[in-house]
Amino acid sequence: MISINNLTFEIGSRALYEEANWHIKPGDKAGLIGANGAGKSTLLKLIVGEYSPTEGSISMAKDLKIGYLNQDLLSYHSEKNIVHVAMEAFERQNQLHAEIETLLKKLETDYSDDILNKLSDKQMEFEALDGYNIEFRAHEILAGLGFSEEEQRRPLATFSGGWRMRVMLARILLQAPDILLLDEPTNHLDLPSIKWLENYLQAFDGSIVIVSHDRYFLDRIINKTVESRKGKLTVYAGNYSYYLEEKSLREEIQGNQFKNQQAKIKQEERLIERFRSKASKAKMVQSRIKALDRMEKVDAVDDDNPEVNFSFKFSKPSGRHVVTLENISKSYPNLEILKDTDALIEKGDKIALIGANGKGKSTLLRIVADADKEYIGKSTKGHNVSQTFFAQHQLEALHLENSILQELIAFAPKHTETEIRSILGCFLFTGDDVFKKIKVLSGGEKSRVALAKALTADANFLVLDEPTNHLDMASVNILIQALQQYEGTFIVVSHDRYFLDHVANKIWFIEDKQIKEYPGTYEEYEEWNAKRTVTKQNDKPEKKTVKETPKKEKVVPPEDRQRALQKKNKELQTLEQKIADKEKEVKELEAHLAEETVYSDPQKLQEATRSYNSTKAEYEQLQEAWEQLAEEIMELEES
Repeated sequence: MISINNLTFEIGSRALYEEANWHIKPGDKAGLIGANGAGKSTLLKLIVGEYSPTEGSISMAKDLKIGYLNQDLLSYHSEKNIVHVAMEAFERQNQLHAEIETLLKKLETDYSDDILNKLSDKQMEFEALDGYNIEFRAHEILAGLGFSEEEQRRPLATFSGGWRMRVMLARILLQAPDILLLDEPTNHLDLPSIKWLENYLQAFDGSIVIVSHDRYFLDRIINKTVESRKGKLTVYAGNYSYYLEEKSLREEIQGNQFKNQQAKIKQEERLIERFRSKASKAKMVQSRIKALDRMEKVDAVDDDNPEVNFSFKFSKPSGRHVVTLENISKSYPNLEILKDTDALIEKGDKIALIGANGKGKSTLLRIVADADKEYIGKSTKGHNVSQTFFAQHQLEALHLENSILQELIAFAPKHTETEIRSILGCFLFTGDDVFKKIKVLSGGEKSRVALAKALTADANFLVLDEPTNHLDMASVNILIQALQQYEGTFIVVSHDRYFLDHVANKIWFIEDKQIKEYPGTYEEYEEWNAKRTVTKQNDKPEKKTVKETPKKEKVVPPEDRQRALQKKNKELQTLEQKIADKEKEVKELEAHLAEETVYSDPQKLQEATRSYNSTKAEYEQLQEAWEQLAEEIMELEES
C-alpha cells in the first residue's frame, strides 16, 4: 500500500530520519508513537507529499485515496453550515448534484432528447454513487461526533477550534479513504466522542496510521505499533500494551548483549595493552585492534521511563473539609448548567471530573477554584486551604524572556536551585535544557513548565484543567507519578482515561444538572456506568391488570439521592463523634467503679452503678443508630 524505503529527512544539519524503513500493508491499523520532536507529524507530511525526503523514497499506488487529519485544519474557514462543510467530502456527488439542478432548470424550457438523456445519465451516476444518502451520512457522523441537530445548521465559523476540528474529521471520514492518517485525533474530543470514534475506527475497512498520546485509544484500535526513535522506525506486531511488553523484552536482551560485549571489549583491550610492546606479538595485536574497530557495537539501553524522585510537599495541611458547595445554581443564556446542587471535597480526595463537552465541567471547575463568581449558592473553602489552579490559558502567563530555571526560581523562592533542577529533571528538563528561553519551547514543553510551577507552589489543593494536553506519553507518566506522590487534595478534568485511572479515587460527573459522585477509580466507574446503562435500557414498566394492586415503594428521585447521601454522611460523622465521646464516658465510669472509695461504700456504689448502666445504655443506642444509618447509606448508594 505505502512503502517507505531508506528514508532520510534532514532539518538543517539534523537528520530527523536516517535510512528509515516501513511498509504499510492493507488492513494495517498502526499507532505511530515516540517522544515529542521525534518526527511523527513530519512523517505523515512526508507521506502526503507536503515535505520531500532528503534521500530515499515513499512509494504508493497512484489511485490510493488518503484521508489526512492534522492540526493545520483548524485554520479552515467557511460560512456554510457544518453539514455542507462535511458534505464537501463528496466531490463528484456534489458536482453531479449541481449539474442535475442545471439540467432540471433547462428542462423547464427545453424538452429535447439531448437534455433528457444527459439528465438521465447524470441521475443514474448520482444514484450509483449513493448521492441521495450523502446528507443522511453526514448527519449521522456529525451526530456521532457530538453535534446536535440544531448545531448542525450553524455555520462552521461560529464554532471554536476544537469543534471545527471535529467537522474536519467528519469530512475526512465521509471520504471513505483507503487509508486514514490521523494526527492526534482525540485532542479536541470529549470522552463520549472518543468512544464513538473508537467504535468507528474499529469497524473501518481500510488502513489507519494514528499519531496519539492516548494509550487507551491506541490499545482499542491498532494492531501494530511503530516507534519513531533516533531516526529509525521500529515495528512491533501488536497494540500499545504489547509494544510495552515486547520492548521491555528486547531491551533486556539488548542490555545483556551490551554487557557481554563490553566485557569482551575490555578483555581484548587488556590483551592488546599487555602485548603492545612485544615485537613478536605485533601482528596479533594489530589483528585484534582491527577486529575491535570492525565490531558492530551494541548500544546501551536508554531509560525512556524516568521516575519522579522529588517529594512535592506543602507547609500546612488543610482541614478535613477542603471545599463545600451548597445549593449551587449556574446558568448561561438559554442554558442551565447546575441547579440547586451540593458537593463536598474532603482532605485527600483525588477527584476526576468527567463528562461530555458542554455539560459544565470547566464551569464547575472554575466555581471550585473561585475563578467564577457569577452563580447562585455558596462555595466555602475549608481551614488552611491553599490552592493552585492550572489551566491551558496559564501557559500565556509564562515569562517568555526567562529561562526555564529562572521561571521556577522566581516562582518558588523557598526551593534551592538544586531542588528546582531536581524538579525540572522530573519533568524531562535535564542538563542545559534548563537554560532554554520559554519563548523557544513547544506547546508540550510549556505545559510541563507550567505543571512544574503548579506542583512547586506551596498549595495543599490543586485544581487542574486538562493538564495532559500537549504532553507525550513519557510526560503523562511523569505527571501521574507526581500526583500519586502528592499528599494533598486535587480535582482534575482530563479526557486521558489512562491518566484518570491512575490518579483518581473519586469520580464526579454532572447529570440532571446535579453533581454526582462515584466513590472509586475511573475503571470501576466505567464498569458501574455500563451496568447502569444496560439496566436503564432494560427497565420497562410492568403491565398491570385491573385486578392488580401495585405495591407502593418509596423511591428516591435521582436528583435527591446525592443530596440525601451527603446529609446522611454528615449525620454519620456527627454520630461517630458522639459515640467516641460516650465511649470515653463509659471507660471513665468503669474506672470510677473500680476505685476502693466507691465499691467499699454501698451508697456510692449504687449511684455509680446506676450512672454507669444509664451511660452504657445510651452508648449502645448510639451504636444501633449508627448501624441503621450506615445501612440506609449503603441502600442509597446501591439504588
